[in-house]
Parts: sequence; structure tokens; C-alpha cells
Amino acid sequence: MGKLLILQFFYKNALMYYLLKLFPEITIKSRSVRRQMTRCLVSNVRNVLRPLGNDIRVEGSWDALHVRLPDTATPEWGRQVEDALTCIPGIHEVQRVDELPLLSFDDTARHLLVAWQASLAGSSFRVTVKRRGRHDFTSEEMERHLGQALLDAVPSARVNLGRPDVEVRVDVIDNRLRLVRHRRPGLGGYPLGVQGQAMTLISGGYDSPVAAWKMIRRGIKTHFLFFDLGGAGHEQAVRQVCHHLWQAYGRSHRVHFFSVPFEGVVAELQRSIPDGLIGVVLKRMMMRASSRIAARANIPMLVTGDAIAQVSSQSLTNLALIDEASDLPILRPLVAEDKQDIIDTARRIGTAPFAEVMPEVCGAISQRPNTQAQRSRVVAAEQRFDFGVLETAIERVTLTRSERLLEQVAAPAPSSSLFVVQSEQALARETNVSVIDIRPDAERDSTPLTLPRVECLQIPFYELQAQAETLPTDRRYLLYCDQGVMSRMQALHLLDRGLTHFGIYRGA
Repeated sequence: MGKLLILQFFYKNALMYYLLKLFPEITIKSRSVRRQMTRCLVSNVRNVLRPLGNDIRVEGSWDALHVRLPDTATPEWGRQVEDALTCIPGIHEVQRVDELPLLSFDDTARHLLVAWQASLAGSSFRVTVKRRGRHDFTSEEMERHLGQALLDAVPSARVNLGRPDVEVRVDVIDNRLRLVRHRRPGLGGYPLGVQGQAMTLISGGYDSPVAAWKMIRRGIKTHFLFFDLGGAGHEQAVRQVCHHLWQAYGRSHRVHFFSVPFEGVVAELQRSIPDGLIGVVLKRMMMRASSRIAARANIPMLVTGDAIAQVSSQSLTNLALIDEASDLPILRPLVAEDKQDIIDTARRIGTAPFAEVMPEVCGAISQRPNTQAQRSRVVAAEQRFDFGVLETAIERVTLTRSERLLEQVAAPAPSSSLFVVQSEQALARETNVSVIDIRPDAERDSTPLTLPRVECLQIPFYELQAQAETLPTDRRYLLYCDQGVMSRMQALHLLDRGLTHFGIYRGA
């Protein structure tokens, strides 16, 4: 009992704090650059931890940061701080350490027993000693002494110098001991903000959130730009994934979420551009809008989630045509990555669950896309496009600050509010009802919808929002498209506008 009290006394007199090792690429920079990055990282850590408590102290040195919690800190508080630290760009490793005076090998062994005795039972271990300063012993001598002391105290433990279950780390800095109790990998990269800022075009699938995360990790303050192609449900889902990225990895800096209403642009594309070129021209219109919006916000760079050959618009030929439309440089951090690698990264950073349920917008691209579009044909097609529609979309852009992304999203009408008919047999039993085929002309012509006993109207989705209010309210209208996604989104959009006589037909 007396020995246990002595060990507890030693532990309580140790100074506990978190040691944040800098990303190795930071430590090899010149003195002035390293000092600038360290100052930035200290500020970022303080900004992230401030909501967790005002008594947390953050101090920087040339190769590490120290984060000290007050004596009143609870284990739960410590876990919250530790989790936050592992997601801050610029931190290579988060170490929970005890620091105390260096007295003797035996004194050090007593402290190690307090920290590691329970973990070593039945496990393999290795003692690693790193020294800085002048001492009358070597690191190997101290490792052998401490290892033997641990073996004597825990007979079921065993030494494994290759791949141990537990690594017992001891740092000796002059006349101080630093005992590493726990180690977790950090995010790495550079402190957020030291590399300027950029704007990521984000759709909410797997690719663009991973592209945004890669920019955040490299120290780039990353804003988000979303093109609304039809439906509050899609925007709400994209806002959620952007909020996750900001909250988890970038909340040391406030950023902006820009939303551009692009339904009118898509409708004009369907009206004026040949089918095979719609995908490329749509991306060119996005780049024109993006560069204008970014320049107006003093953001000098655009980022996309493009990867070579994933979709038709991402061939080298088409990417070159898309780049022509932007006045700003375009970065593509995923350009040579495999799709599975992107998905694996999305799972690791927590954006995959959003991508798996993200609504798809059908009808916004070509049915038979041209993977090698000719510049002359693209330019000639765009001469038929009404650029006033694009100007209107740019002027109607909305801006939301990152901390309010979830607050300002109006919840879309629930799907249960919609009138849905699941089969042609069920449709035949309905009265006073019409079906509206909202597919683009080319898709409708290739697979016609035939309903002999029900009136079938043909109104492409890009014209529906404008024509909906002209349809009689004493009749119900069921929207139809091949996948059922665009019809649902359009029906919900109309419901949000108070037009309750629209539903969905899924039977064909």
C-alpha cells in the first residue's frame, strides 16, 4: 500500500500536456518560413480549441507545439481536445506526455510503471529513448535499464524490438524527462491559411469533397461554390457535406459557401446547344460563372474534383476546352487518382456517407456526350446561347458563412407529402390525372412513354418550373423521368412553391 501511494505521488507531480509534432516538411523550411508557419499553426490551434474552453494554453517552439489543459480538466474534456488536434492541418502527431525532472534511471522506471504497467500485461513492448543535450549515459543504456525494470514488474510482458504491441517512448531533454503516454497521427500538411485561398466547385459526390479536403490539408483556405441545377434537397445535402469538411478540418478559419441558381442555364443549354456538347458547354458556363464570382470575392484560384477519363467531360481534350472559359487558374488535385482511391479517402475523412445518399440530377448533361469535342463546334454552339441567362444566374448568387451553413437551410418538403403512383395499373385507377414526361427531347424520343388511357404531356424539366403555374389546379399532374430522381426533385420544388397538385409517376 505504501508503494502505491508513492507511485501516485510521483504521477500527480508530473506536468501533463499535449505535444504537437509539426509536419516534417515544415521543419526543413528556412528559419523565417518555419517561424511564420508555426505562428500561424499556434493561432489555428487556439481558434479550434477556444470553443472547448478559455483556459487552454498553446505555445510554440521550432519543431513542436505545447497544449496545456487546466488542472480541472476531465478525461472527457481531454478526449475532445485530442480529437480536435488530430484534424488540424500542419500537425504530424499528437502526443500526450508527462514531463518531470530527470533524477535517475530508477526514478524514471517508477514513473513508467504508473503509466504502462496495466498496458504491458500479456503484451510485447519496446522502450525507445531519444536524448537532446549532454548526458553521462547513452540512449541504449537507459533503454536496457528501463526495459529490464518493466519486465521485472510485469513478468507476462515480453520484449519485441521489431513490431511491438506497445512502444514506451521516453524523451530526455537536458535535465527533464518527457514520457509519452499516448500517440495519435495528425492530419499532416501545412497550417491552414499559409498558402492563400481558393474556391472549390462542389457537387457533394465522392470527388469534389475529397478535392476540397486535399486543398485544406495543404494549407489553403478553401471556400465552396455550388451550382443549383434543380432542387432544395440537393443544396441541403451539399451544405451538410461542406459543413462537415469545415467543422472537421478547417474551422480555424471562417469560409464562404456560394450557391448559384443554374436551372435557367441548364434550360437554355437544352434549348440552344446540340445534345453531344451540352456536358462540355455546361462546364464552360460553370467556369465562366466561377471565375467571375471568385474574382469578385478576391479569391485567386479555382479547384475542381476532375479526374482524367472518369466522365466524358474529363477527357484531356474536353478539360482543355473547359479551362479556356475561366479567367482564373484551375487546380485539379485528383486529376490522376483512381476512383477507388478517391472513395477510400472519402471514407477516411467522413464524406462518403454524404456521397452515398447525395441526390443525382438527371437530364443536366448530354445523353450521347462527345468525349473529343471540337473547339470550333463548341464556339459555334455557344453563339446560339443567351448569355443573359448566365448573367442573371451570377447576379442571383447567394452567400452563406460556414458557421451558418446548417442554420440557413430550409428543410425541404418531406417526400411523404407527395402524391406517388407506383405502377401503370395503379395509374389506370386514378381519375382527373395527367402524366408529364419531363425528360429532354432526345431521351424522350429514344424511349417514348406510352400511356393509352391517361393524358401524357411533354414538358422538359427545364421548362416545367416556368409552365407549372399555367396548368389548371383542379387536376393532378404526375411527373415522370427514367430514374425517378429528377421527377422527385422537381415535384418537391413545386411543393415548396405551394403547388400541391403535382406528384410522381414511377410505373413505366
